[in-house]
Parts: sequence; C-alpha cells; structure tokens
Amino acid sequence: MRLEKKATLISSTTATLLISIKLFIGIVSGSVAVLASAIDSVLDLAVSIFNYFAVHNSEKAPDEKFNYGRGKIEAIAAVIEGLIISVSGLYIFYTAIEKLLNEHQPKYLQESIIVMLVSLVITVALVIFLNYVAKKTGSMVIRSDALHYKTDLFSNAAILISLVIINFTNFYMIDAILGILIAIYIIYSSYSLIKDGVLMLMDVAMSDEVVEQIKQIIQEDKNITSYHQLLTRASGSDAFMSVHLVFNISTSLLDAHRVCDTIENKIKMTDQTLHWNMVIHPDPYDDSTLNETED
Repeated sequence: MRLEKKATLISSTTATLLISIKLFIGIVSGSVAVLASAIDSVLDLAVSIFNYFAVHNSEKAPDEKFNYGRGKIEAIAAVIEGLIISVSGLYIFYTAIEKLLNEHQPKYLQESIIVMLVSLVITVALVIFLNYVAKKTGSMVIRSDALHYKTDLFSNAAILISLVIINFTNFYMIDAILGILIAIYIIYSSYSLIKDGVLMLMDVAMSDEVVEQIKQIIQEDKNITSYHQLLTRASGSDAFMSVHLVFNISTSLLDAHRVCDTIENKIKMTDQTLHWNMVIHPDPYDDSTLNETED
C-alpha cells in the first residue's frame, strides 16, 4: 500500500476517535467551542475518506481515455476540501455569534479540558506524520489534509485555553469569542488550499525555482545553441515539461537524441519525488519566430 493511502487511513481513524470524544463532551457540556471542534472533526472524517479515494484513483496508470493519467483528481479534492473547510468555518462563526448573544455558559469544564488536551496531543502527532508524508511524496491531497488538521491543532489549543480561563475566572464569553476567532482562521486557511487546487486545474506553470533549474540545465549544455517554447505544468505528483532545443545543423539525429536523454535525466534528478513526463523537440535551426507567425 502506498504511503499516501496509509496516511489517509490513519487520518480517517484519528478523525473517528476525535469525533466520538468531542461530540459526547460537546453535547453534554454545551460548550460551543468543543461542539464546533466536534463538527469540524466530522468534516475531517468525510474529507479523509474522500482523500483516500482521490489518492486511489489518481495513482491509476494512463489509459486510452485518460492519456495523461488522473493526477488532477488531487486538485479537485483540494478544492472540495477547501470549500468544506470554509463552510465549517461559517457554521462555527454562526454558532459562536448565537452563543455570544445568548450569554451561554458551558458545563462540565474539567471533563472538557481533559478531552481537548487529549485531542491536542493526538492532532499534533497526526500533523507531524502528514507533513512528513506530504514532503516525501509531494501529494497535494496529503498536503491539504495536513493543512486541515493543522487548523484543528490551533483551534484545539485555543479551545483548551478558553476552557481553562472559564474554569478559573468564570469569564464565559471567552468561549464564544474564541469560537469566532477560530472560525475566521479556518475560513482564511482554506483560501490557499482552494487557490492551489484551482491553479493546478488551470495548468499553471511550475514554480519559478523549478523553471530556473530546467533553464540552467539546458543552458549548461554546450551542444545546444538556444531553446524556446519551454512549457511546464504539474498534475498531482506528475510533472510535465516540453521544450524545443536548437542544435547546430551539422549535429546528427543520434547525437541530438543522446543530448536530449542526458538533459531529461538531469531534470529528473532535480526532484525525484515527481514523475516526470518530458517532450523535447530537437530543431536544426531556431524556428521560434516561424512558430509564432503560424500561431
């Protein structure tokens, strides 16, 4: 089983555990912050299950229908997860405002503190693990899952602080106030997730750093006189690159082919977590102006 799949299964199991303890204490105590965290954990479970199937389908090999594979499923999953996070933030915001206006007073504070402390420890461990998997695999789905649980980490910490304050000061409004702040943070954090997913779906070019590395590799090869039409994009863990390389007219096709293979291998070494798909077109002269005219 791929590491990405294991990560989604672990996050699903963790979300189920957190739902059980948070929902029970949230309903019994009436704490809007704990209840909001429980609802967010329900969404975490749904998203983690969705991410599992997204990873499962994205790893399928290209076929006659999907010639370039299904890597963009990860981008779709990231956009959907970002929207879900936004909706959960709006619901928490609404609930917190309602509790603030009604001056709601939570009960069973000590039990709630223990639950949120346990949730905090579990979430910290999960975030560390998901960040490790995301860096190792480059998966957008796992990165979005890590971001989702990172928002939970901050919200759990804030809720724990609010419950401790209430327990020692009876300042009940802090519960609703922190609920509002958590909601704003959750909505804000979802923006980058949605943005990255949409940009991938629109075939945005790879980062400037990656493009510069590719340019440097091409420019360092003395067999190439110039290059043009360098295009890049990413789809999940797949990277796509195409370029026209200009050789001296006396260069044989065999020699040009060898140079292209060398450049491909060097580019692949820049990031071995990606599956590179490259199309290099050798030109006997610079036809960039001709191609622009035809376009």
